[in-house]
Amino acid sequence: MTWFETVAEAQRRAAKRLPPSVYSALLAGSEKGTTVADNTAAFAELGFAPHVAGLSGKRDMATTVMGQSISLPVFISPTGVQAVHPDGEVAVARAAAARGTAMSLSSFASKPIEDVVAANPQTFFQMYWTGSRDQLVARMERARAAGAVGVIVTTDWSFSHGRDWGSPKIPEKMDVKAMLRFAPEGLRRPRWLLDFARTGRVPDLTAPNLAEPGTPAPTFFGAYGEWMGTPLPTWDDIAWLREQWGGPFMLKGVMRVDDAKRAVDAGVTAISVSNHGGNNLDGTPASIRALPAIADAVGEHVEIVLDGGVRRGSDVVKAVALGARAVMLGRAYLWGLAAGGQTGVENVLDIIRGGIDSALMGLGHSSVHDLSPADLVIPDGFGRVLGV
Repeated sequence: MTWFETVAEAQRRAAKRLPPSVYSALLAGSEKGTTVADNTAAFAELGFAPHVAGLSGKRDMATTVMGQSISLPVFISPTGVQAVHPDGEVAVARAAAARGTAMSLSSFASKPIEDVVAANPQTFFQMYWTGSRDQLVARMERARAAGAVGVIVTTDWSFSHGRDWGSPKIPEKMDVKAMLRFAPEGLRRPRWLLDFARTGRVPDLTAPNLAEPGTPAPTFFGAYGEWMGTPLPTWDDIAWLREQWGGPFMLKGVMRVDDAKRAVDAGVTAISVSNHGGNNLDGTPASIRALPAIADAVGEHVEIVLDGGVRRGSDVVKAVALGARAVMLGRAYLWGLAAGGQTGVENVLDIIRGGIDSALMGLGHSSVHDLSPADLVIPDGFGRVLGV
């Protein structure tokens, strides 16, 4: 794989390498795509206030998240079925481990938790509220037995359907009929097809971490249907799930101050300020806009991470300056995975690390822990204070 210098280039290579339907699934988003666009546009509205002399010759990026020491304030966000590369989540886990950071594995992942933890012992297991309480506990216990070091619960999903640019045509399972239907797309992307041909496997569209003991893994869409049909969780349910796990526990998808306070009351270890990458309720503001108010309200009581729109190291620095302990990386690493497998993900993490180092140098700081809003140029009206 030829080295690339920006996440934007990783995205361009992913677009050239992947069949259109697969690439479209990575773009995702909902409805008009207002939130997807705002997630990145908001970072561009923030500026820096750099120094010109007396700069630090040493920059420390290390921090901790949910009890895990990581070498930079960035770790992997959970994303479902990573059929962009045969090694999928295992390649991502190896890349994260090689760069000294943590992995988050989606319940809807295409690789089992046991294989991913073996590739990266710093793995958090992400769960949706789907199925019965007994099923939820069984999944957590499987993750615990595999060695997962924390749980992430995601509840920010309104099952928004329809995209103005069209939704990707993804089959329920990759059977002979589906392979024939998608053959023209695959033939247009021979390198992607060859990657899978070398393994002797077709893209796996099942969710092995949602399988019941002794039964085949459900299809992604079958599991999705069960999730849609499960009664929505209450705050008492969140507190109960946290008690069942008994260890580091993150609630992902918080955008309001009142929800952040309820999460603290429920006993969570961390919250992720996130709008599900723009895949949830379109019109929700960029997560970076909601971060400052939430950090001010609960930052002394709970760890806060930021998820959504991060494309470069300077974005990470902006998030940390506004109160995040770290950020979760989503689409950026998937584009790296598509562009070059494990090496491509490592390349993306190296780009992000370099950008953090450059921003810290210009701001005159020797550690990410020295960052503050004073390092930023924040335009009037930038923030969104929700739920107060």
